[in-house]
Amino acid sequence: MTQRVDLGTVLDRLAIDELITGYAAAVDDGDWTAYRALFAAGGRADYRASGGIEGPAEEVAQWLAETMRLFPVRQHLIANRLLTLQDLGGYPGDRAELRADYLNPMCFGATGDGDGRSTAPDFESGGRYAFSLVRADAGWRLQSVTVHEKWRRVSGALAGA
Repeated sequence: MTQRVDLGTVLDRLAIDELITGYAAAVDDGDWTAYRALFAAGGRADYRASGGIEGPAEEVAQWLAETMRLFPVRQHLIANRLLTLQDLGGYPGDRAELRADYLNPMCFGATGDGDGRSTAPDFESGGRYAFSLVRADAGWRLQSVTVHEKWRRVSGALAGA
């Protein structure tokens, strides 16, 4: 493999890493315009394993915008990224698959106890994402996102505490 191909692979990996981090930031910040822009034409998302919907990115973005209003405080942590780039005989292709674990702590509200601490119940979930990516004119984009939730926990009043 030549140095030129190696550099291209490194650049692809960096661009995909930025795209996945952008996904977490868009959901956490409620930036649904940015969320939609992460997807290729015809891109889809599947949140059924976590109680959500599956469908075109535009439809899922609308559902997320409504659903995430319940959680004004949220923070995706995406780790353990395992990326497989399409290999065309030693040259990078235009497709990739990425598997990554996630931890998603959220808070149901922003009510305080007078000391600046939230008294709203917390909701946490964890699992694994499966991202399928394609190279588009604008760079790497999501072809599909599938959530595989493995666990969830609720604390505070909703948990009976």
